[in-house]
Amino acid sequence: MTTINRLLDKTKGDRWIWLIIILLSLISILTVYSATGTYAYKTGKTVEKILLTKHLIFVVMGIGMIYIAHLLDYKYYAGISKVLMIITIPLLFYTAIFGANINDASRWVKIPLIGLTFQTSDLAKIALITFLARMLTKKQENIKDVRKAFIPIMGSVCAVFVLIAWANLSTAIMLFGVSILLLIIGRISIKQISMVCAGGAVLLLFIVFLGPRAATYKSRVNSFLHPELQHSDKTYQADQSKIALATGGVFGKGPGNSTQRNFLPHPYSDFIFAIIVEEYGLMGAMTVMLLYLVLLYRCVRIVTQSPKAFGALLAAGLSFSLTIQAFANMAVAVGLGPVTGVPLPLVSMGGTSMIFTSIAFGIILSVSRDVEEQGTKKVIVGEIPAMA
Repeated sequence: MTTINRLLDKTKGDRWIWLIIILLSLISILTVYSATGTYAYKTGKTVEKILLTKHLIFVVMGIGMIYIAHLLDYKYYAGISKVLMIITIPLLFYTAIFGANINDASRWVKIPLIGLTFQTSDLAKIALITFLARMLTKKQENIKDVRKAFIPIMGSVCAVFVLIAWANLSTAIMLFGVSILLLIIGRISIKQISMVCAGGAVLLLFIVFLGPRAATYKSRVNSFLHPELQHSDKTYQADQSKIALATGGVFGKGPGNSTQRNFLPHPYSDFIFAIIVEEYGLMGAMTVMLLYLVLLYRCVRIVTQSPKAFGALLAAGLSFSLTIQAFANMAVAVGLGPVTGVPLPLVSMGGTSMIFTSIAFGIILSVSRDVEEQGTKKVIVGEIPAMA
């Protein structure tokens, strides 16, 4: 604990969020180490090699990105958001047409030379949230003006939603929900928000019934609503996850003693929460859930204390995105939602997704750092008359 305190002394921003980052990273290393046994066997590598050459490197890189991002004044992200949106829209188009097809979905783009792939939706989440925060702040004086404010905002939300939903519906729906929350906080009228929701519903129906993955979406929803009527192949992932939950008990089987890691298709990413429950039981599951709830609470405090609208909207959008994603992942693992490919933030194994998640944490901490500095200035200014 002393070592952790020394590390926290060298950082700025909310200490509780830093502590949550460290704890989630440790949980990630332990669980991924346990869950990659079958993956290691299939790839002809050892678990230690996968952990040391892949996951551990990205965990360290992620913490490094958090540190770098939190040092940059969050106001710079307003300008960066414009560049990100200019890059993101064409990149999403490219992904939909030429993206690498993995697990029957074109969500990934290969990075030249290094050979890594990344989901463009991870970049799109940061781009859209920062862009919306900037637009809602900039257009406050004309926030109810349809031409100057509503159309640019609605256009950006709907464009990103459609391009992501084409291959990744679950991520698109969550991002759309976060966007609506930002519109509410940004004082967009209920009438205009209703129009955005109606437009989103129409686009959603179009994607679900006419999109390239329409059959997959229908199959997953039917498997969730009527599992007893489906073939065992359709409910295999959900069934294996439920077995992991049922055998975990209160305190779990212990670290490294999971058996369902040998049967779940993605125990180190999409279903890592099921492995956590199996090995650490109900107590482990409650601990992980508590960490994300405390994260949300600390982020809400940052939002309410931020003196600038842009900082408040930025912290709100990114924190809602992270926590909604976390609880969506956990809901799927425990059978409260249809199977999706949503990772558990900072816990699931994933290279570039962990990097983008870390950047989001860093931006939140940048806003928190500004809140602390503004509070310090107020205290100093308030003490001057008394000293005189």
